[in-house]
Amino acid sequence: MTADRYHLTLTSTGRPVMHGWWGSEAVARSQYNTWKRSWGELPGARIELTDEESGKTLTSWPDGG
Repeated sequence: MTADRYHLTLTSTGRPVMHGWWGSEAVARSQYNTWKRSWGELPGARIELTDEESGKTLTSWPDGG
């Protein structure tokens, strides 16, 4: 496991606002939920959690929960 495997991205109207990286998927998912509550009201907000090792999007909001 790498220290920066799980990448969380917040964009608003297509522009990057905030990024975070975690080595633990559980911690990254917890942060994902926190970001949804804290930043989900930004205009055009989109939050995406990606596994940088596999290249897969694990979840996204508003599309993936």
